[in-house]
Amino acid sequence: MSYPATVTVWFVSTDDPAAVLRSEPKADRGFGRKLLSQINPAWPITPIGEFPLNRSSTPGPAEFYIAGYPGVAVVQTFVESMDTVTDASEVIAHLREALPATDTYVFAQGMDSDYAGFAHYTGTQVRRALAATREVVLEDVGLPDPFEAPYWAGEKAEQLGGITLPFEPSDLTDAAQEAWLGVPVSPEGPDVHVVGYAIDGRPEPKIGPAKPRTKSVNEVAARFADTEKDYDDYEVEAPDEDGHEFAQLADASLAATKRIGRGLSRRLKRLAAQIQDRIRHSDR
Repeated sequence: MSYPATVTVWFVSTDDPAAVLRSEPKADRGFGRKLLSQINPAWPITPIGEFPLNRSSTPGPAEFYIAGYPGVAVVQTFVESMDTVTDASEVIAHLREALPATDTYVFAQGMDSDYAGFAHYTGTQVRRALAATREVVLEDVGLPDPFEAPYWAGEKAEQLGGITLPFEPSDLTDAAQEAWLGVPVSPEGPDVHVVGYAIDGRPEPKIGPAKPRTKSVNEVAARFADTEKDYDDYEVEAPDEDGHEFAQLADASLAATKRIGRGLSRRLKRLAAQIQDRIRHSDR
């Protein structure tokens, strides 16, 4: 049986990939475009955004998230059907061989199932590979790495009994990625900046700069009428004690604004009269 999955391929040629990823380097658009052109020159390649891989949604069909850093590169994409990790689709095989690397790591997470798997290559040699659902082991190559021990011992998941595995394959796949890269590829880890590309011919999205909010006349008048605060026409008020935004006064009618102005005028006149009265009696 085959499963749709998100597949992430890491190419590592440094002894300390964790140090590279912790520095949160930026991704280069040209790197991904060149890599995809190398895999298939006929693909129409469109950049679709830049974002952290570990804080984004997964790629859809015909989408790739790519980045190249010093000694580390990553490609993530969607695969419609796969079972074993070492004998994956033709696209994944091309991806795995697209860049020279000392070590290549492949991770698969099922989209609508508990399928997951991982593989570690040294050059072209498979050192360790596992692909499974909770009920079925589809691939098990090489000896388990030390980080796998508590999972096989049943210490990381509720035990379901019978023929089920003593762990969730997706949990072990995440653990493999963190163990081999040295950092968690999750919102808790460093940002992994990537560029997204589509190969289905869609146009590049056009995103304009955000425009500053313009205050209404009523809002400015209401802000000025508040004698308890310093006036600043460009200031956006923080929520008050009741949690209501002061900007809600922008909905006041013009008549209400005029009443506020008249009330302010009366208060100012009373204050001026009090000051004048104090001046007159100051010499007594």
